[in-house]
Amino acid sequence: MSIRNMFMTPAKNLQSIIPVTIITGFLGAGKTTLLNKILSTKHGLKLAVIENEFGSENIDNEILVQNNNEEIIELSNGCVCCTIRGDMVETLSNLHKKLQTNQINFDRVIIETTGLADPGPLCQTFFIDDYIAKHYMLDAIITLVDAKHAPKTLDEQIESQKQIGFADVILISKCDLVSEEELLKLQDRLIHINPRASIKKLLLDSIDIPSILNISGFNLDDILNIDPQFLNQEHHECTEKCSHHHDDIVSFTFYSDKPFDSEKLEKFLSQISQEFGPDMLRYKGILYIKELDNRILFQGVHMLMGAEPGKPWKGSEKPNTKMVFIGRKLPRELFIHGLELCTVK
Repeated sequence: MSIRNMFMTPAKNLQSIIPVTIITGFLGAGKTTLLNKILSTKHGLKLAVIENEFGSENIDNEILVQNNNEEIIELSNGCVCCTIRGDMVETLSNLHKKLQTNQINFDRVIIETTGLADPGPLCQTFFIDDYIAKHYMLDAIITLVDAKHAPKTLDEQIESQKQIGFADVILISKCDLVSEEELLKLQDRLIHINPRASIKKLLLDSIDIPSILNISGFNLDDILNIDPQFLNQEHHECTEKCSHHHDDIVSFTFYSDKPFDSEKLEKFLSQISQEFGPDMLRYKGILYIKELDNRILFQGVHMLMGAEPGKPWKGSEKPNTKMVFIGRKLPRELFIHGLELCTVK
């Protein structure tokens, strides 16, 4: 498939597409607490919430309107909740069909994963299944991190590192249980794993709910709006002073002011995705392609990758490529050297 036409999803009617936010995080990080806050707040949004294990022990009783043992439960603020009765594709398909037949009403979906979940397969659902890709758009992955227990969890559980690696936004909970020094050390570690995610303290009393539900982390059109630090060639590179070399999930950046040869780049990307795809969590960037006047916006999840034209290069700016890769034990030097070989001398 050509770099010129390498789209992750078919063209969509954005007027009718339903954005989806995935909330993940390790056991005890505060996912359900955040979810209860969202569902008990009068924010004016019509939400459908999907949980792996739904029940009154998860959602506060006072926000339940009815529970008649059906898979859809109405909430007092106009939202609805459902549990996964089959796989995620079946659940999302059933929700959309109920929406079309006016059985329920929602304009946005939130999915809360289990604490041990790897977000990867769930992300791929939105790009692989035709029905889901047509009606839903993955907006962002929000990962909650327990400030008190995160260091130990990250040391012992690769799943927690993957949850950080996939994140578009990282919310740190229980900050009051650690010192400022411990919090800064944790933030540094999180940045080392995933430099492209924004990191915020989870303050439930002042949280702006609409803002965390409009991230556009998977929208290629918005790639230029990311934190400029993400595209800083030297930012967050690991040095000898790093105290967390043991993390399996790490990130690195590639920068070049030389244009890519599209055929060479396409071949190399195909090779690395076949060999390292399962360990390539998220990768994203802006590409400078020799034959094209526009910058190319590029991103991928595991073996799935996509690209589309961005804005034209301005006459006053020097075209360049900036990419970040986040994954498990990826051979940094092989990636960097391989990408360099794809540039035009």
